[in-house]
Amino acid sequence: MRAAIIGGGAAGMYAAVMLAQAGHSVTIYEKNEKLGKKLFITGKGRCNLTNNCEVEELMKHVVTNPKFLYSAFYNCNAQDVMQFFEQNGLELKTERGNRVFPASDHSSDVIKTLEQALNKRKVTVRLHHTVTRILTEPVHDRMQNQMRVTGICVKDEKGLQKQEHFDAVIVATGGLSYERTGSTGDGLQFARDLGLQVTECQPSLVPFEIEEDFCRDLMGLSLRNVTLSCYTKKKNKDKLLYQEQGEMLFTHFGISGPLVLSASAYTGKAKGEPIWVEIDLKPALTIEQLDARILRDFDAAKNKQVRNALDELLPKKLIPVMIELAEIDPFKQVNAVTKEERERLIACMKKLTLHVVGTRGYEEAIITRGGVSVKEINPKTMEAKQIPGLYFIGEVLDVDALTGGFNLQIAWATAATVLLSE
Repeated sequence: MRAAIIGGGAAGMYAAVMLAQAGHSVTIYEKNEKLGKKLFITGKGRCNLTNNCEVEELMKHVVTNPKFLYSAFYNCNAQDVMQFFEQNGLELKTERGNRVFPASDHSSDVIKTLEQALNKRKVTVRLHHTVTRILTEPVHDRMQNQMRVTGICVKDEKGLQKQEHFDAVIVATGGLSYERTGSTGDGLQFARDLGLQVTECQPSLVPFEIEEDFCRDLMGLSLRNVTLSCYTKKKNKDKLLYQEQGEMLFTHFGISGPLVLSASAYTGKAKGEPIWVEIDLKPALTIEQLDARILRDFDAAKNKQVRNALDELLPKKLIPVMIELAEIDPFKQVNAVTKEERERLIACMKKLTLHVVGTRGYEEAIITRGGVSVKEINPKTMEAKQIPGLYFIGEVLDVDALTGGFNLQIAWATAATVLLSE
């Protein structure tokens, strides 16, 4: 069969290889000057290409519509992806948290491996080609009226429009994150134009903008082994959206880092309600243990002022902020600090509260939350239920996961699951 793939990113290239391997004639249409532009910047240029864990673990890290991916993950799991790349000449390594990277730490090597696989299987690649429309025709049968795909309308590098006919069209255009890489929502618009439901899209795996001004004073400060809890309100009660221990970072606009990016994946569940973050700076210590620790530090610094007595307990940048939040005079001698002041300091350290006023935009978002509704798609073939010959794979779908290689695994797995209907 003749298949057109719109988008030459991770999902598009992988689908092309798999379909060509199965004997189909495949053409990739990519609007950029080269393939894998977003893949090139993933994992800060290192490309965390999957997570070396079992399918059940993969499912746990999918935030939106995990059940939809059940067939895809069992059809193409992390080990299958690793085997593919290794058999095609790419040496891999597994790091902390089962994150898999190319041994070279260069995302360009992942792209090069895919390009070589495409060449080997004689996949046609059309760069600087922008698909403007998916062509369909009505199909009439006794059961129902349907549309079926007949091809695409495409603008070439000279700006000339032409129609090309295909038996199948696979949409692998990505979402809306990192627009400069070509993710401008083309696939979402194709779906809307064809009458398919597209869920609301938002930036995900993205830093938080914070109301509290002191974040600017802490800019550049990185915290390790802290516990971040993200809350919202539901029926006037506090609802926990996310809680995890790890690393985070203060920025000029708020907070970022692994914990924050993961927390942002759950903010869609807040449904417009206020969101706030509580940070436990000392999760390994109980309130009583932390009090005892502060007393020991104060005892060792009897003649010092409070502002100079917390160096062993807190990063230097954080000390003046915590003292101010606890409403303690920074010039007060430690032996004059009251029990109530100490309790306030401990409360701030165990529950540093930050109010989220928004997230950064798509330009800083790793992925897009939302997309083509999974209700429209057959999870065993990735074909649109109402439009035979039309398929959607990767980030354009309403599925997303946490950081750690899980979103690229979704791209590979949905791409490998495309089953062209004869």
